[in-house]
Amino acid sequence: MNYIILNKPFEVLTQFTDETGRLTLKDYVKVPGVYPVGRLDYDSEGLVLLTDDKALQHRLSDPKFKVEKTYWVQVEGVPTTEALAALEEGIYIKNIKTAPAKARLMEEPPQLWERSKPIRFRQNIPTSWVEIKISQGMNRQVRRMTAAAGFPTLRLIRPAIGPLTLNNLQPGEYRTLSSAEVTLLKNMAASRSFGSKRRS
Repeated sequence: MNYIILNKPFEVLTQFTDETGRLTLKDYVKVPGVYPVGRLDYDSEGLVLLTDDKALQHRLSDPKFKVEKTYWVQVEGVPTTEALAALEEGIYIKNIKTAPAKARLMEEPPQLWERSKPIRFRQNIPTSWVEIKISQGMNRQVRRMTAAAGFPTLRLIRPAIGPLTLNNLQPGEYRTLSSAEVTLLKNMAASRSFGSKRRS
């Protein structure tokens, strides 16, 4: 069985084909027979897990499975304490309240790679970084959460899924999981609730 982590670059589809000619996983991953577990938006960057272990893939893709995903989010403006609390408690998106999350201001991630297209800057509006951890999976959830809180997302990076991290992988690079990481992954699938508890 193959278990792979890819650092998906900006503007790459989390699939292996595209009729319009956009970049896909096929342009980066040269291991046959693997498929992504879940998705990461075209305009987002970071960790994508791929495997040919169909049973594990099915289990991890089950909406009932709760695994904590970590995001580094560059937003327009500087979120207030109240805004961060709202993100943590759950925020309404089209009359649906998001599940509790974890949110904190952070420094710009160290050794952060340059994006292929720079973010838009407004001269009189500062930007800041927020770490958000969620175990829910709504469409474009993190972007919609920060927008609802009044701080639109400019850049979105996923550095971790549960205990699996990018480490030093650069955009477009991938690596095979270690045996210890595969064990962690299978334990995650067995527990169905890894990392879903909120911090006190």
